[in-house]
Amino acid sequence: MYITIDELDRRPIYRQVADEIKALIARGALSEGMALPPVRQVADDLGVNLNTIAAAYRELQKEGLLKVRHGSGAIVRIASNHTAKRRRLTQRSAREFGSPGLAGLPRSEILEIVNEETRDLFRRER
Repeated sequence: MYITIDELDRRPIYRQVADEIKALIARGALSEGMALPPVRQVADDLGVNLNTIAAAYRELQKEGLLKVRHGSGAIVRIASNHTAKRRRLTQRSAREFGSPGLAGLPRSEILEIVNEETRDLFRRER
C-alpha cells in the first residue's frame, strides 16, 4: 500500500491518510477483504505518530470502508454495490480536491491538472 503525505497540505495528516486509502479503494487498488498494514507499520513508514494512523483507520471504519478489529488489523470492506460506492468515493475526492485547492485557477487549468493526474494514474496501473 503506497501512501504519501504532503507537509504543505492544510488537511490534518490523519485526513490525508484516510483520503489516500479511499483513493486506493476507489481505483480498485484495494479490494474487498484485503488486509491493510498494521497501524504501527504505517506510522513507522510515514514517520508519524501511530495515533494519527489509528484515527485515519477509525474514520474509514465510521464511513463503512474498513472493518477494524483490535489486535487483528483492518480489512477493506466495500458494500455489495461497490461500483456505485467507488463512484461516490471518486466524486467525493474530486469535491474535496476542488474546494480549497482551486481558488483562483481558471477552468482550463483545472481540467488540465485533472487530465494529467488521470493519465499518470492509469499509466501507473499498467
